[in-house]
Amino acid sequence: MYRSLLPALLLASPAFAEVPKVVTDIAPVQGLVASVMGDLGTPEQLIPASASPHSHALKPSEARALQQADLVFWIGEELSPDLARKIDSIAQADTAISLFDLPGTRHLAARNDVLFAEPGAHDDHDHGAHDDHDEDSRDHDGHDEEAHEDHGNDDHDHDHGDHAHEAGDHHHEGDDPHAWLSVDNAATWLTAIAGALSERDPENAQTYAANAEAARARIAEARAAAEATLAPVQGARFVVFHDAFQYYEDSFGLTVLGAISLSDATAPSPARLDALRDALSGADTACVFAEPQFDPRLIAAVTEGAGTPVAELDPLGATLEPGAGFYPALIEDMAQRIATCAAQ
Repeated sequence: MYRSLLPALLLASPAFAEVPKVVTDIAPVQGLVASVMGDLGTPEQLIPASASPHSHALKPSEARALQQADLVFWIGEELSPDLARKIDSIAQADTAISLFDLPGTRHLAARNDVLFAEPGAHDDHDHGAHDDHDEDSRDHDGHDEEAHEDHGNDDHDHDHGDHAHEAGDHHHEGDDPHAWLSVDNAATWLTAIAGALSERDPENAQTYAANAEAARARIAEARAAAEATLAPVQGARFVVFHDAFQYYEDSFGLTVLGAISLSDATAPSPARLDALRDALSGADTACVFAEPQFDPRLIAAVTEGAGTPVAELDPLGATLEPGAGFYPALIEDMAQRIATCAAQ
């Protein structure tokens, strides 16, 4: 008789209370959540680092994990439209937290121009001026419906060093969704992640809070290390595969001449490729960066005859070890790759 009661007693014991089952969208978010959960649990990642979050369609196993999750941390619809549809249709109610929508999240407007900086002049805009800019000063009238029907990017003046605003002020149509590459955003999100976990699992609230504080300190160290690594390449110009690095540029004062593809990773037009090829031939460009998630032949089409060094720069950190140390490792790894290529 006692043997038959034992499983029920164990299940009822507070010592065996379950930590929330958590899923995330991409590796950087998985890393942030893992750093807050610590030894209490491991969040599951839905979108492989080798896949583009812009176009990835969930596999049945990934959809089941989403359906069974107690909490879902993800960037938002702007980055992963298919995941947004799945969250609407199969996720449990009130489980999904869009980090892009959290108050205090820094937003930069998506850039549509082929060139972000003039080939012959350094971009000297003030990277400390973002918080003073009024969002209402942005021009929303030049929208190109045909080219950006899925992402609603604004075709306005692209001095985006001055565009920042708080989440919740407006619909995020036209904003660059790669917001995890802002170290300020990552630090802000850690607090929200700890709060959401604590609400579901109050017994471990102190652990979540302590882990979040330790993770913020580690990110601050990574930021300082990245600044030191990138100091010698301030003023250098780069070309990227798709416009995913604006928040990293903003955090560390880098200059990207242009991107082969827009921030939504749509296929570039022949005219865009021609314009970039012409710009490379007339500019002192330190490096062109490819990404492992996309076709490298487009890089060859732009760099042919230019002699510009090519290296891989991955905003998703496909080669890095997943887990609690992932995010600071990503920030430092990107700095090292940029500096190494620029030194060639």
